[in-house]
Amino acid sequence: MASERLQFHEMGLDDRLLKAVADLGWSQPTLIQEKAIPLALEGKDLLARARTGSGKTAAYAVPVIQRILASKQSVREQDVKALILVPTKELGQQVQTMIRQLTAYCSRDVRVADISGKADLSTQRPILMEKPDIVVGPSRVLAHLNAQNLLLHSSLEMLVVDEADLLFSVGFEADLKHLLCHLPKIYQSFLMSATLSEDVQSLKELLLHNPVILKLQGSQLPDSSQLQQYSIKCEEEDKFLLIYTLLKLRLVQGKTLLFVGAVDRSYRLKLFLEQFGIPSCVLNSELPVGSRCHIISQFNQGFYDYIIAADEQSLAVPAVGAASADVTATKGKKKKTPDKGGKSKDKEFGVSRGVDFQNVSNVINFDFPTTVESYIHRVGRKRAKRRDNPGTALSFISHKEVDLLSEVEEALTGDHSGSVLKPYEFKMEEIEGFRYRCRDAMRSVTKQAVKEARLKEIKQELLNSEKLKTYFEDNPRDLQLLRHDKDLHPAVVKPHLRNLPDYLIPDTLRKVINPLSCKNRRKRKEKAKLGVVKASFKIFQNTRGKDPLKTFRYTRGKNRAGKA
Repeated sequence: MASERLQFHEMGLDDRLLKAVADLGWSQPTLIQEKAIPLALEGKDLLARARTGSGKTAAYAVPVIQRILASKQSVREQDVKALILVPTKELGQQVQTMIRQLTAYCSRDVRVADISGKADLSTQRPILMEKPDIVVGPSRVLAHLNAQNLLLHSSLEMLVVDEADLLFSVGFEADLKHLLCHLPKIYQSFLMSATLSEDVQSLKELLLHNPVILKLQGSQLPDSSQLQQYSIKCEEEDKFLLIYTLLKLRLVQGKTLLFVGAVDRSYRLKLFLEQFGIPSCVLNSELPVGSRCHIISQFNQGFYDYIIAADEQSLAVPAVGAASADVTATKGKKKKTPDKGGKSKDKEFGVSRGVDFQNVSNVINFDFPTTVESYIHRVGRKRAKRRDNPGTALSFISHKEVDLLSEVEEALTGDHSGSVLKPYEFKMEEIEGFRYRCRDAMRSVTKQAVKEARLKEIKQELLNSEKLKTYFEDNPRDLQLLRHDKDLHPAVVKPHLRNLPDYLIPDTLRKVINPLSCKNRRKRKEKAKLGVVKASFKIFQNTRGKDPLKTFRYTRGKNRAGKA
């Protein structure tokens, strides 16, 4: 029962921390927070597996902050006490935000610095010279240690590795082993992950000492009361036809994440949806980390409903320097050829991993993921607002991806989750009338259009860049040349495609689409009919008892006058 569960105020936490927890609206701890926080406060090492969205960040952030507050009651020295390693920059900023929210009433006593951005070491050095209590960052940590901007050998007390199963796969194995040389002999460690892979077991041997292992959920995904998983078999052209139908007819409602397999695919899908007046935004590794975080923030605030995410980390193992050149693909993972766009990509990009997309109702795998782990992390992004309003995960399956679907279903069933992908009952023949419109739209979405769309977005990022503001102030001509470059038309938008004729909508979907709009349409028709009846009756009164020929001429004259 909920009343028997351990509450935050029973954990011996600082009053300032409890007040911040109350401000966040956390009435009671999640399961992992209830189990992990007391063990962490006892000084034990933890290896915790809990599904995405279960509150893992707070499960380690709360005891880290509490321990720092407790130590400062006796010693007021300023030193780095905790190091939090995360695999992606998006997650780094998310962790920093969470810690700042939890330290809202003790920000002078507990300071946090996020060094996961792309700023130069010289720019980040002043931040580290102030010796923040908590440092958050992925690969930049080792560079700062080598440059002696960061000293941990005598002060570090806690090490956290979040999304541990991803660290090795993005090439941090060598960095992590070198990092251990800069740490003290005794420190407390936390490993948090949604899966316990072989890489996590390797990390366990490297970092943990007699850890408590928490496997709190039998399932790595929410149960069917919160998440319903479906699959539908369709080939390439049918994928575009189906996504158009689902979004244009509002059969999929609420905030939606659409996952594709490459950057080009994300722009291709965005341009395709633009043809029909369906707004969406693109999230991929070519965008600066600031822009990516801004996109996520605006999505969470409700500025738009659709994000098209190129989840490339799940498709190939990136080469990260010489240290990771020999990293091989994990079992069941197919190597993809590098994207031909030629643009620089962020090695630490992974949108499906740990990023907090809020109130997501639907996840659509436009391109099916190539590993079970990737499927779990993608689908785990679902965040429905209410428990009685479950979210949906829909996967499009081509004939080449049937084997991957079997692997996912086998893994989920073997995990005793009871979660299998049910067939999505949708009659494709009913939407055949939309196919010519989709083909018409696709003719405008050419390879050149995709290339120009990517170029246009990069130019826009140049204009919005904080770094280049000073340069453009000194060189206004360059700014004018950039702004007055020829207008890019990535895809010729055909206005008639935005509207959806009634005659194309299948009878079975008319009431499902938008009952309110159907009701309003019916009212308009009834009102129009009533107007015709009233006009006819008025003409009848004016012409009653008169010659029929004169009546006809009178009526025709009235009609012409009305049209004029």
